Amino acid sequence: MTMRTLYGAGPGDIDHFDTTRLRAEFLVEGLFQPGKIEFAYTHVDRMIVGGAVPTGKPLGFGSGKDVGTPHFFTAREMGIANLGGAGTVTVDGQSFALANRDILYIGRGAKEVSLSSDDAKKPAWFYMNSVPAGADIPHRLIKQAESKPLELGEERRANKRTLRMYIHPEVAPSCLLLMGITDLAPGSIWNTMPPHLHERRMEAYLYFDMASEDRVVHLMGRPDNTRHLMVANGNCVISPAWSIHMGSGTGPYAFVWGMTGENQAYEDVSPVPVETLR
Repeated sequence: MTMRTLYGAGPGDIDHFDTTRLRAEFLVEGLFQPGKIEFAYTHVDRMIVGGAVPTGKPLGFGSGKDVGTPHFFTAREMGIANLGGAGTVTVDGQSFALANRDILYIGRGAKEVSLSSDDAKKPAWFYMNSVPAGADIPHRLIKQAESKPLELGEERRANKRTLRMYIHPEVAPSCLLLMGITDLAPGSIWNTMPPHLHERRMEAYLYFDMASEDRVVHLMGRPDNTRHLMVANGNCVISPAWSIHMGSGTGPYAFVWGMTGENQAYEDVSPVPVETLR
């Protein structure tokens, strides 16, 4: 297991960032390595994002060395989304079978986590979001059929999409983490419209199910001072609360969204009119 650290930046800092620096602070690449667990710790609301691709043998973690606590989950909760082949996550001896697009919630207090694939030739892709937690909430597997779907957008505006809530007060409770998956309808390219801010919550986007030659143009920054990131399959964008949320793909894609902050009110957003963007 490896853990890298990202320190983030304020909205005034990005004026001085070239492409390399912008990507270093806000884009996490290389999370999905066969036979490895990769984590990135960001100082943006202390979120950890991670990826694991078990192949020949299970992969495990649980030590709190990198977060300064006895165990990884001493003061944390986590959501694990399976974006690949069928797999199993075992938490302190309790096993959960995850099919593609299932999400497991792990509550505070867990000691050891083990991840495995049912078929090493079609391995699971486990994507993880972990945030600080102040309450003990039981572990829970949320199957795709148990998620809450919201149909959003319009075909004529190329932003028709299905947003599925998994870790959310209306589906499965947590302390502070929100997590879900959004799939775009065929022919749609915009992942949200209009763009928006939520000053009380940060968000991480994990883009997946993309062809190797395609990219998502992820827009970030303040509405009057935007920047962009070119994002490939399996890349994760760390989006601070001060940054707009908006992106467009050159081909089909989906994304996992994970949030944490002051509240869990999904509707606590401030839309940004497109004509005001600069």
